[in-house]
Amino acid sequence: MHRPSTLLIPSERTSLISELTRSHPDLTVLPLDLPDQLGEPELPAWAFVDWIGTQMSGLELCRQLRDSRAGRDLHITIVLDNGDSEERRRALKAGADDYIAGPLELDALVRRLDQYQCANGKGAPPRGRLANGELSIDLAAHQLRYRGTPIPLRPNEFRLLAHFMEHSNQVFSRIALIERLGKDEEAIDERTVDVWVGRLRRSLAAHGAPDPLRTVRALGYVMDSIES
Repeated sequence: MHRPSTLLIPSERTSLISELTRSHPDLTVLPLDLPDQLGEPELPAWAFVDWIGTQMSGLELCRQLRDSRAGRDLHITIVLDNGDSEERRRALKAGADDYIAGPLELDALVRRLDQYQCANGKGAPPRGRLANGELSIDLAAHQLRYRGTPIPLRPNEFRLLAHFMEHSNQVFSRIALIERLGKDEEAIDERTVDVWVGRLRRSLAAHGAPDPLRTVRALGYVMDSIES
């Protein structure tokens, strides 16, 4: 995910939308309603979904967003109610990229934005192209290709793969990967990284692409170089 251009905030949180509009005039802040009312937000876009919504549950909204054309490329963060392991598991299963503990307030949201921007400033790959064997990434176009054929990836999985391709043959712990993706280390469970990696692997396999990621027991993950 590049730096977000658009933030989508639950429509009932009018004061938060107003505060964000004032504090971040460089961002487009829009109300998030039902998927069929979403329109076509300028990408990259980041949606925050309440666990308990006024019109439907956050899990159902997340599922419908993922099934919609406008929502499939969103980065979705679910705002958890209790924040226990079962809620985290269900949020990721519904298609969320990550989660934060509720309630959704300005300070917590801005802190997440700052973490993301700080991670991008320190560890984001340069704009251009990266390659490993017949896998190639066009960073400017935000596109992965295998033998020239595009492979769609969610923002989290794209950034994860880009990071590994820039730092191939290096082992990264789950905590390090959470930090590199600009997440809150205290809020994100290390096992969430396994979900991200699993989604990435399934996307590669679905398009007949090789999986260069290797799990290193007790340490984390590494991307092995592939001979062209």
